[in-house]
Order: sequence, then structure tokens, then C-alpha cells
Amino acid sequence: MAGGEVGEENLATLSLEEEEAGGEGVGTPGYRPPAQKSLREIQEMDTEDESLRKYKEKLLGGGAVTHDPSVPNLQVTRLTLICSTAPEPLTLDLTGDLEAFKKQAFVLKEGVEYRIKISFKVNREIVSGLRYIQHTHRKGVKVDKANYMVGSYGPRVAEHEFVTPPEEAPRGMLARGNYSLRSQFTDDDKTDHLSWEWNLKIHKEWKD
Repeated sequence: MAGGEVGEENLATLSLEEEEAGGEGVGTPGYRPPAQKSLREIQEMDTEDESLRKYKEKLLGGGAVTHDPSVPNLQVTRLTLICSTAPEPLTLDLTGDLEAFKKQAFVLKEGVEYRIKISFKVNREIVSGLRYIQHTHRKGVKVDKANYMVGSYGPRVAEHEFVTPPEEAPRGMLARGNYSLRSQFTDDDKTDHLSWEWNLKIHKEWKD
């Protein structure tokens, strides 16, 4: 969400200037997804090219970690709100009941700087062009949209993490209150790996 003093007259137009910009990510005008290749094809490419070999090692890590077809290739596991002044960790476990998040809310002190961290696992094949998309509503009106290019990731045992650039929470009496957010993790193929809804409350202090 955009920071700074928020007045009633501009609350509903904080970031709508960026609305539906062709589905492209921040800083990626004219982006076109690359041709998809399987894990085996990547492994067999140009084995004599040293720079490409090092790139593949970085991308592929230890290779596939599961062959169980019932397990999704990409699993989004956690959302963490990172704020150095927060009195306690602010984390959503995305492997459980997603509907429960609609009945609870993170409390965020107005004006603080924060980031959002998404933790996820890739199990079998490389996932290309991952994006994190977030819509924010206030009183039923969309007030912000963020579209982040996360990148391409290969399978490995350890989780991958993506952290958004720092943002400043809205501040001012009119900015305080409830915000509903809808998050989505998708990719070049428009696959909806996970969508979930959650809530933020902007307070004057961490605990009013």
C-alpha cells in the first residue's frame, strides 16, 4: 500500500493509475515470456559452456525433490510481514485453512516501513516468470494494486523466498481502519498457484 498522509478525497485513488497495465510486472514493459523447457532439457543444454553450467547449477540446485504427482510442483507456504518495530512476528501459514484469514487481521502501525516475504517450494520442474500480485480494498473500493516479477526458480529441498521492496504504511486519521487484500502467486502460463485473502488494520499504535 502507498504510504504518506491520506486524505478522504484521494483515498480511493492511491494507486489506480497503475490499474491493469497490460498484465505486466513493475519495471517490465513489453515483457514476453520465454519458451518453456523441461528440467531434463535444461540439464542437457550446452554441457561444454562453463558459464551456462554454473547458471544451471544455481537455478537447479539439487534437482527434483519429489516425484509424487499428487504434490503440486509449486507450493506457497507462508506470507510474512517484515517490520523491524513490530512487537511480534506477523506470519500467515498458507498450507492450512485459507478461509480463516478472512476472520482475522494483522495490526500495522501507521507510517511504519514494512516488506512482504513469500516463502515457496518448487518440487519437480522449473517454474518460469513467477509473479506476486496483490489487490488492496478499503470499504469495498480498490485503493492499490501491486504486481511484482518474482523470477524463475528450479526444484530444490530448501524453500525459496521473495521479498517485496520496502513500503510505508498509510498514516493519518482517515487512513486508519480495515483493509482487505487479495494475493495471488502466478506465472508466465497464467497458472494460479495460490490465491488467498487476508486483512490489515492500520492503527495509530501497534496496540490501541
